[in-house]
Amino acid sequence: MTAGMVLDRKRAWRRVLGVLALAVSCSATLVGTAQPAAAADVQSKQWYLGAMQAEEMWKVTRGEGVKVAVIDTGVNSSTPSLKGQVLKGFDATEASGEETDDYDGHGTTMAELIAGTGEGGGLQGLAPGTKIIPMRIGDVEFQKRNSSNAYDWADAIRAAADSDAKIISMSFGSPFAMERERKAVEYAESKGKLFFAAVGNDGKGRNRKEYPAAYPQVVGIASADRQGKVAEYSQNGTTVDIASPGNDIPRWCDNSFQRYCDGDGGTSAATAIASASAALVWSAHPDWTANQVLNVLFDTAGRDWETGTLSKYLGHGLIRPSMNILKGKGDPGAPDVSPLTDEKTASGAESSSPAGSAPPQPAANGSKAEGEAVAAGEAESGGGGGQSGLILGGVAVVAILGGTAFVVLRRRRAA
Repeated sequence: MTAGMVLDRKRAWRRVLGVLALAVSCSATLVGTAQPAAAADVQSKQWYLGAMQAEEMWKVTRGEGVKVAVIDTGVNSSTPSLKGQVLKGFDATEASGEETDDYDGHGTTMAELIAGTGEGGGLQGLAPGTKIIPMRIGDVEFQKRNSSNAYDWADAIRAAADSDAKIISMSFGSPFAMERERKAVEYAESKGKLFFAAVGNDGKGRNRKEYPAAYPQVVGIASADRQGKVAEYSQNGTTVDIASPGNDIPRWCDNSFQRYCDGDGGTSAATAIASASAALVWSAHPDWTANQVLNVLFDTAGRDWETGTLSKYLGHGLIRPSMNILKGKGDPGAPDVSPLTDEKTASGAESSSPAGSAPPQPAANGSKAEGEAVAAGEAESGGGGGQSGLILGGVAVVAILGGTAFVVLRRRRAA
């Protein structure tokens, strides 16, 4: 065993052990705010669909032709809202079960927020024309109960990169970086994938960088509420690239899939909604690369500070896919230059996997505008405070550029 392999193994166990204590407080935050929600009421509580002008966008595109790899607790393909929406995926845990065995309900919620049809009163996805490729990984509780793969995150990312998904959505995070995971993220970029991950929900706590969101090739997603305020617990700093709705979004209560619960969706839900936003834009412009889709999302984000200057709370601003879908706004820029790193990338090479096929097994060695502002406020440059009026779609909302976080358990699920 090489020195690098030994170090990676130590980091893997350090990641698992280091998050055990955090998992307890994260779980308490989630359970404490959860209340049962009747299925019939769920869609009425998806406040952001109206704010983002979803119905109007669906007249142009519903995300057809785009597949999203959801790296999470598994995706139950049998819920009314996901019937016919889930393709063959990959179980990276190496434990009992498969990728459609969601041991928590979290991954299924994320999938429904992206691609749910809303049938049976279930969650309505922002991009219901997309398809989901589930990639199952383990959170800390799953790993305590099962003998599972310590490198499941890296292996799932690599499998997602080798699938025919255009977008990778990962509502998980950990404060520990791993070389194997970093290489998997870089591999995903080389395959032309657009990778979104939650920045975390510990903004009032240690506010440490969370991985994979902190890798330079990954789009870090912060969370906003229905008033446009960045959630107090949404982590802030250099890992934040853009903000997306995340507060007050219902979710499946548990893995029995009997009812939805109210509560904050956190940076988990924000990541799913950002991924769905990208799917809509990419569906409308199928010849674009990941770089161009992301350039447009950054260019059209709601903000009241100078373009190109990042807020440590909102990044480029509040995501607004309708500015492109309905108004044609946004500069796609160069197809082979990443808006995250300003470096040349592969020109958006497509995966060679045939549509709908199972992603290849990962290698054993793991070998990472118009209507911008409507209210006066103190402009932010590079991460100061202040208030601004931003537009989410066509609806004006007040945004406070300050934050705390939606919970990321894992080995942490992001709420």
